[in-house]
Amino acid sequence: MIPDEPIGPGLGDGLPGGGARRAPRRTAPQPQYVLTEETPVYVISVAAELSGLHPQTLRQYDRLGLVCPDRTAGRGRRYSARDIQQLREVQRLSQDEGINLAGIKRIIELENQVAALQARVSELVDSLEGAATALQQREATIHASYRRDLVPYQPPTPHSSALVVWRPKR
Repeated sequence: MIPDEPIGPGLGDGLPGGGARRAPRRTAPQPQYVLTEETPVYVISVAAELSGLHPQTLRQYDRLGLVCPDRTAGRGRRYSARDIQQLREVQRLSQDEGINLAGIKRIIELENQVAALQARVSELVDSLEGAATALQQREATIHASYRRDLVPYQPPTPHSSALVVWRPKR
């Protein structure tokens, strides 16, 4: 909100006839933008500075598919915080570990594949837990519907060792 402002010169500033103040200006609510580490906000020069690489190196990494920044309508590159992290990791693997760019690309592909598989496993575990809960609820409903006056139901005890032998009558 914008603070109260005087209506004009001489009004509201202690001069004779002053003191009238205008109501605070109301503006339309602005859309809220949520910035995450996935939000592409850095132009190539800023991304190069943040990652410690030359802009031409960033272009080369983009061509090789090591880092894939978003594009503007005019085809300009926009890097996110995650892209900057990726650039730093590529630089570390290349300089500190001595891995060539083809090897780095394969490492990145495998890490992405592992992340996707871990997400899928998590989804399947959640689904399985939901199905197990639904099955337990259904089982409880079925057991509750038994007519106990016809056949008394006694759940087995954990350590029951009773053995019943049935012999048909001849």
